[in-house]
Amino acid sequence: MKANDGAAGVDHVTVKEFEDHLEANLEKLSRTLADGSYRPPAGRRKWIAKLGSKEQRPLGMPTVRDRVVQAALRAVLEPIFERDFAAQSYGFRPGRGCKDALRRVDTLLKQGCSWVVDADLKSYLDTIPHQELLARVKTKVSDGRILKLLEAFLTQGVWEEMSLWTPEAGTPQGAVVSPLLSNIYLHALDHEMAGKGLERVRYADDFVVLCGTEGAAQQALEEVRRWTAAAGLTLHPIKTRIVDATQAGGFAFLGYHFERSRRWPRRKSERKLRDTIRAKTRRTHGQSLQATLVDLNRTLGAGLSTFNTAIRPRSADCTVGCACDCAASCGAGAVGVAPGAGRIISAGPTATSRSAGCSLW
Repeated sequence: MKANDGAAGVDHVTVKEFEDHLEANLEKLSRTLADGSYRPPAGRRKWIAKLGSKEQRPLGMPTVRDRVVQAALRAVLEPIFERDFAAQSYGFRPGRGCKDALRRVDTLLKQGCSWVVDADLKSYLDTIPHQELLARVKTKVSDGRILKLLEAFLTQGVWEEMSLWTPEAGTPQGAVVSPLLSNIYLHALDHEMAGKGLERVRYADDFVVLCGTEGAAQQALEEVRRWTAAAGLTLHPIKTRIVDATQAGGFAFLGYHFERSRRWPRRKSERKLRDTIRAKTRRTHGQSLQATLVDLNRTLGAGLSTFNTAIRPRSADCTVGCACDCAASCGAGAVGVAPGAGRIISAGPTATSRSAGCSLW
């Protein structure tokens, strides 16, 4: 929480202010939780631009006290559900991450699963039915205090542009416990798809199903449609589609574009990195050079770890050959600079030798 430098909630108490009286604040929280008098206050919400789109997405800002309680709630619930989560789920789980999901997609594509169901759940976190979610939690949790606290977070008020309202569905935006709750709700779909032999890779609410034939992909999409409709969720009618990854167009997943045995960061991801760097290097940024460099290196390190695994189609004006000795066998990309342009046109590994089965992630 402190590392994320989260904004204050409706009580205007910052992380530092809470930390200044940490023992007293924790003691008060413990007492109210023990006697059942704890009530989460309404959370702030504002709308921010969605990356690469004219749409906006909601951003919730719970109080610091709420975040502390939710972190404790997650610590109780996560071990109970984590042991049964499917191997196809990679998002917000201990010891798993985005690159693990990308590696799995890359492996399946290389195995010939080139027909891809590119699915998009419309406003997933805002539309999860409360009663159905609580019912799934109750299958493993019987403690009434935990269930009551969870229900209080699901139905806590929202302050939005000077108006207060109570959500009838969805998980709290920006809540510490929301990623776990979203995984719990989609857990049944993970196991159902695996039981039918379908190769599904999911990171939170973003997932793809990779199949060997177009017919299998059509069948997988129908299975997803049937399950989501029964679960009270909606597939986006435009963004959900079936793609042949061996043809032009490809598909995007977790910030990467996959197409014809190649992969590279989406333009939206590159644009976001550039915008972030510009914002952190403004002359009016108001930070010392030392603080700016530390912050900038953190951003550049994360960006490099994403971009240096790209395998882009070689540009006609590429003047530098690939530095990887096994490019022909493992599909590694070339690194080149467009003459006079001074920009990277293809990112790839810089190792001088790799085995035929090397993985770039």
